[in-house]
Amino acid sequence: MGIWIIIIVFGIISFAVSSRLKSKFRKYSKIPLQKNLSGAEIAKLMLADNNIHDVEVISVQGQLTDHYNPMNKTVNLSEAVYHGRNAAAAAVASHECGHAVQHATAYSMLKFRSAMVPIQNASAKVINMIFMVMLFGGLLLPQLIPWNMAILVIIACYAIFTLFAFVTLPVEFDASKRALAWVEERGIVTQDEHGMAKDALKWAAMTYVVAAVGSLVTLLYYVSLFLGSRD
Repeated sequence: MGIWIIIIVFGIISFAVSSRLKSKFRKYSKIPLQKNLSGAEIAKLMLADNNIHDVEVISVQGQLTDHYNPMNKTVNLSEAVYHGRNAAAAAVASHECGHAVQHATAYSMLKFRSAMVPIQNASAKVINMIFMVMLFGGLLLPQLIPWNMAILVIIACYAIFTLFAFVTLPVEFDASKRALAWVEERGIVTQDEHGMAKDALKWAAMTYVVAAVGSLVTLLYYVSLFLGSRD
């Protein structure tokens, strides 16, 4: 029951934060920038100002699907951000370019996070396999692996998930800091628009905070479960 309570509680919190984020973006997407620059134009300008000429700005489908891909050096902006000429688009476009700047300047936390991606992916496959066996063949699990050993593997996987989630926080906060500083210094936004961009990025960052705390709580739950089984 314990793990289901954790999943439900953090599921509700995550839904609330995500809803708040979408609400903020809808609100700020209706307010046009005085500079009348699109997200794509802002992204290209920020890259140029940071002497980054090998990163492409492209449009991708979906809502809030914006991201920077260090593998192929692309700033991927959702259609609403790519074409948008508002505070929300300015915030997201400059934030994703903040990641490109991190990559170009070899920002240590981004390098660490990128190095963890293969380990994170492998851990996800392992834990999914264990949960599948526990869900559909619980009686077979003790024959495949002792219960305590299974819990230890789950703990190891969640330790990696938690570390990855907390390493992600400074990467995201730093990208937002770079973005907000640049749009202000470059005169991309007015004082009011800067406040809107900052508020939008704050709620975007909250989704990562919730994910990190949720991962930590889940990890502690399995640790307590393992320690309890030893008593």
